[in-house]
Amino acid sequence: MRRCVNLFNRCLHLFPAPRQRLPEVGILACVLGLRPVELTVYETLVDSYQLGVTELCHATELAERAVRAALRSLTELGFVHQVNGLHTAVAPDVALAMYFLRREDDLRRDRLLAGELQVRYERAAGVRAPADLVEVVHGPEAISRRVDQVMRTARHEVRFVDKPPYATPPTALHPVEEELLNRGVRFRGIYERRALELHDLRADLEMGLSLGEEARVVAVAPTKMILADGHLGLIPLHSTETTLESAVIVHRSALLDSLGALFARLWEDAVPLSLPGQPSSNEMSIADARLLALLATGLPDRSIAKQLGLSYRTFQRRLHRLMDELGAQTRFQAGLRAAARGASSLLPPRQPPE
Repeated sequence: MRRCVNLFNRCLHLFPAPRQRLPEVGILACVLGLRPVELTVYETLVDSYQLGVTELCHATELAERAVRAALRSLTELGFVHQVNGLHTAVAPDVALAMYFLRREDDLRRDRLLAGELQVRYERAAGVRAPADLVEVVHGPEAISRRVDQVMRTARHEVRFVDKPPYATPPTALHPVEEELLNRGVRFRGIYERRALELHDLRADLEMGLSLGEEARVVAVAPTKMILADGHLGLIPLHSTETTLESAVIVHRSALLDSLGALFARLWEDAVPLSLPGQPSSNEMSIADARLLALLATGLPDRSIAKQLGLSYRTFQRRLHRLMDELGAQTRFQAGLRAAARGASSLLPPRQPPE
């Protein structure tokens, strides 16, 4: 937009004001890659079919020098051609097709350059001082902006751990998440159970789940974090109960790899979340819940089986089935996951407004 404004101001400076009639075409001119005076001449030819220089000067109220300069530029760009001294507009569908092809070539070159720059950046990152691998951001507003920037760099996946406090209201990030999900970026989020008690966050989470976010819950999260693919991360540095005061941007490094490993471990232990009313494999029978509760007491297996009125073999089958359903590798892990599942009830029903 600033470039369009600069071009418009430059045109006003070059051509005498009394002779000009430049409409409000700044945005369109910028889109087409034309200066406003060039777009004025082209639109006049589109409406009039064929005109000479003198007729164009009269129709546009522009100086002859300005008209001739615009015609030269339009001819070079493929918007105008000359026949027997008269200038004719090239059909817009043809002219714009040529323009878009040029833009696509430019974009391809830009992508190649961006790829080369990224390779050079990563090569240089290997010899950077440790202090250069992190950036410290101060203040809730600055942190909120950087969260937005970090998320938007993702091309494949955003992973995050969410827990209070929040730099902005919990729903503030939803537009970014929706944009990325619609673009095909995978979202995996781990929520601390306390976060689900926030009414606004539950509404935002339900919307995210409906759009394709994968979410899980843990009883306590060690820290909040955001990871964009494997190249960028953000973690809080200092926070109070009500606000984030500083955060750290982590670039590609062993520290970022460690954050990724921490997320993977938390994800493995967390309990999947689903929308209220959706069929879920998370429902647990009273008998199964009692089995796991007795297991948590440390009683021997045969004693538990006896209290439940089960044969030892039946008890073993039921226990292994429960561990498979919970995705647990050990009995202790099964107890933790069952406790988290029962405490959170996944997404609690939303209370009607009073």
